[in-house]
Amino acid sequence: MDSLLLARLQFATTTSIHFLFVVVTLGLVTLLVALQTAGFVTGKPVYERLTRFWGQLYVINYVLGIATGIVMEFQFGLNWSGLSRYVGNVFGAPLAIETLVAFFLESTFLGMWIFGWHRLRRGVHLAMLWGVAVTAYASAFWVMVANSWLQHPVGYELRDGVAHLTDFGALLSNPTLGFAFGHVVSASLVTGGMLMAAVSAWHLVRRTPDFALFRKSLRLGLLTFAVAVIFLIGFGFAQFGPVGKLQPTKFGGGADRDALIAEWTTRFGPGDYTPPALSNVSLGFMILIGMALFFGILVVPLLWRDWIIRLQFPLWLILIALPLPFIAVILGWLAREVGRQPWAAYGLLPTGQAVSPVNTGLMLTSLVGFSLLLGTLAVSNWVLLARHAARGAHDPALGRPPAPDTDHRPDPVFA
Repeated sequence: MDSLLLARLQFATTTSIHFLFVVVTLGLVTLLVALQTAGFVTGKPVYERLTRFWGQLYVINYVLGIATGIVMEFQFGLNWSGLSRYVGNVFGAPLAIETLVAFFLESTFLGMWIFGWHRLRRGVHLAMLWGVAVTAYASAFWVMVANSWLQHPVGYELRDGVAHLTDFGALLSNPTLGFAFGHVVSASLVTGGMLMAAVSAWHLVRRTPDFALFRKSLRLGLLTFAVAVIFLIGFGFAQFGPVGKLQPTKFGGGADRDALIAEWTTRFGPGDYTPPALSNVSLGFMILIGMALFFGILVVPLLWRDWIIRLQFPLWLILIALPLPFIAVILGWLAREVGRQPWAAYGLLPTGQAVSPVNTGLMLTSLVGFSLLLGTLAVSNWVLLARHAARGAHDPALGRPPAPDTDHRPDPVFA
């Protein structure tokens, strides 16, 4: 294997694993906002307990997800110096905004929310969670702005062989951005809803003491899943039109593709300008899983009079189906990224010119090391999530009232 293939494998590994954390973060924070807002409006203790339980799972995923994001940033600098040098002036702008939003605003809001229980007024504490949610979506938006530019470069000009940003508004109106961002948001809500429904189903199957509590979160998770999966399918198929027009090589043959390949051959020389078969294979399986999830909304009517709980088998179906959204988001990301090949920036910068001049041995060492680190973080995340989810919602550590001070000894007097 050469350095380019190893660099691409490392990019695929880091982004795919990090993306799993992202969809859980976006999905759960939306559900947390719904739960805590309902508690603020109604004053019912059940919503606070649910917020504490699901908030604890959210915090675990968020912390380890940040770690995977940092690892991903390192591989950008190590493996893709050509990309940074050639298009960094354009590609780096939305990523810089995303860093400010995610690592400063979002983390600040989250820290105040975590440590603000019983210290901040209820309305202020709720506002902190809303701040976490808004900045989380803003972070995802700016990442998709940067990625959409690689899919379809706009608003730039080449000076001395380097791309310079000339129209920031063009980044925001990129035709490959809107539907793709909607698709990512919908996928996150489907994943978050399925995760909430599956954990709730597990506790309902076991007949835990918090039966009424998890009955409510099962309903919220399933209803969120049912609504989001409709938008997921819609945004997914809506992308075929603009993406097929702007990237004729992604979805198959045609006169537009042949003309574009002839133009690239003249500009960049002979080569294989068709994406690997993995792109279409990933796309096909993602669509199959998406349609299977769509038919999963048939269990929603069973919420009436708790038939879903009485029959039991729908709860087991939810548990079995839990991996499907996670598999689908990885397949979708592969279809989007591999379908852009052999370009780092479509039609502008070949991947071979974007990779760093690093020898194969060092690149292989980097791939193995980063993969092991990310794999450890991913496994640790799911072990911690499973462990805390299995404990139930009796008394989560998050939001626990401070213990009363029982030390009544007088303060020492220092000479």
